[in-house]
Amino acid sequence: MKLSRNFSLNELTKSQMAIRHQIDNTPTDIHVEALEALCKAILQPVRDHFDIPFTPSSGYRSLALCEAVGSKKSSQHAKGEAADFELPGIDNYDLACWIKDNLTFDQLILEYYKSGDPSSGWVHCSYRDKGQNRHECLTYNGKQYKAGLIK
Repeated sequence: MKLSRNFSLNELTKSQMAIRHQIDNTPTDIHVEALEALCKAILQPVRDHFDIPFTPSSGYRSLALCEAVGSKKSSQHAKGEAADFELPGIDNYDLACWIKDNLTFDQLILEYYKSGDPSSGWVHCSYRDKGQNRHECLTYNGKQYKAGLIK
C-alpha cells in the first residue's frame, strides 16, 4: 500500500527487531492514517526537495515493539506519527534545519549528531494530522535533550 508517491506502508512498518523476535508490528487503520499524513507532510516533501531516495530507519512501532527496543509506549512512533531517517550525502544537521525552516511538524529531534561528522546520528520528525503541531526542535546526544538544533 502506498502512503505517498515514494513511500509505502511496508517501509514505515518494517522492523528487523520485530522480525527477529516475532513481534507483530501491524498498524491499525488509525495508525495507517497517521503514517499517511506523516508521509505527505514530512517524508515526501523531504524526498521531493532533496531528490534523494531514502527509507526511514524507523516508523511505526507497536507497543510490544516499543517495549522491545527500549522506547516509551507513549512514543509518537507507537501512534504512527513519527519517523527516524537520514539522507545519503546530506549532513543530518542541514537536513534538520531544512525541515525546521520549510515544513510544519510536531517535534524535530537531531539525535546522536556529532559536529564534524555529517553522517552521524539521524533525524527524528513527527507530525500530528489531527492535533496542534508544537514545532518543537531538540538535540539529543544520548544523555540529555537540549532545546534547539545544535551543531
